[in-house]
Order: sequence, then structure tokens, then C-alpha cells
Amino acid sequence: MENNIGILATKRLASNQKQFLLNAGFWVMDEDFIAVNPLNFESSDTQDVVIFTSQNAVVQVVTQKENIRHKPVLCVGEKTKQLLLDHGFSVLDCLSNAEELVRIIEKKYWNKSFTFFCGKTKLDTIPQFFKERKLAHQIIEVYETLETPIKIAPKMDGILFFSPSGVSSYMKENKITTEICFCIGSTTATAVEPFTRNIIMANQPTVENVIIQCINYFKSTKND
Repeated sequence: MENNIGILATKRLASNQKQFLLNAGFWVMDEDFIAVNPLNFESSDTQDVVIFTSQNAVVQVVTQKENIRHKPVLCVGEKTKQLLLDHGFSVLDCLSNAEELVRIIEKKYWNKSFTFFCGKTKLDTIPQFFKERKLAHQIIEVYETLETPIKIAPKMDGILFFSPSGVSSYMKENKITTEICFCIGSTTATAVEPFTRNIIMANQPTVENVIIQCINYFKSTKND
């Protein structure tokens, strides 16, 4: 593969993740286009089941509240699940996205009450479901996402996006023209859609799978 293919990751990659791209022959830039700001919160009356849809929420909760770890958990994402297990939580079910999570609640946990730990820019899927089904719940915001836009001077061939906030931050200082955009999930892809049709979505909502999609795409275009 030609080594003049430029890839921008809109978050700092782990060294092994970045090396994967370098080994494929790309030159790589990785910058944090968002930052996480912790919020103080109270959670003395946590409900029957705790919900996490992001690793950021888990980090804030385990940092501030020890007494929550005995509560059973529903979560989104294998990385979130592993982080929870590493901190001693019991995970009832792990789903791929919020839509699957509300379906499993309706099927298996409809008679429980819930505490949803989340960021301020959460999707409305879970809160709206609780309201519509009139389920006992509390929503506790434990962090906020801050945009940290950066102007990228070199022309890139591919951009890796990992959240709608990252897309918004990138677009503050940059444009998308011919770049291929690789997105971690459907909500991130939806955020990119107003700017381009050159979108490829990961098969699994992981950084590694976004990288795999990127490598496979440029391998296939080289072979065409």
C-alpha cells in the first residue's frame, strides 16, 4: 500500500491502535477533538438496575462513588462491559446500542427501576423510553463533553470519527471534501451525513473495527 495515504483519527489512539495503521502503510495524525469534564453528582438512592452506555460514565462513577458497585448493570459496548467487570460490577446484559438496550429492558426487566449514568449530551433513546413506558427511573449526568476544535492543515484521505461531538468539533475548523469518513456507529454516521456521502460504518462499535474498516477500504481501492 502506498505510504502517502493520510489518515486522521479524531481522538488520541492507543499505541497499538496507531501502530496497526502505520503497519498498513498509512501516515497517521491523531488528535483529541473532544475533552471530558467531570460533573459532581449525588446518587444515594440508586435504583434496582444501573445503566451505562459509555466508558466515560463508568470512569466518573467509579472515581466518585464506591457504593454503587454492588448494583447489577445493563450496558452498551464490550469495552464498557470490560471496564465494569474490571471494577467489580456484575453485568446482566451487554448490548450493541441504546435501541437494543431498551428492547431488552422491555423483554426482561420491565418490572425493575433504573438509574442511568450518562453525559450531558446523551441521546434521547433511553430517557424517552422510560417516559413512554412510565418506568421508575432516575437520570444522573456525570460528565460533560467539551469540543476542542483543531485546524488540520494537511489534506487527509480518511477521517476516523468516534462520536457526534467529535464530528461537530472537527467541522468547527475544517471541511470535508473528498475524504472517506469511517464512523464507529450509526449516530456518528448520522452526524457526518450533512457533510458527505463518503461514509463507511464499523461492523462493531469499537475503535479497532473502525481502523479495520479503514485499512480494508484502502486495500480494496488499491487493488481495483
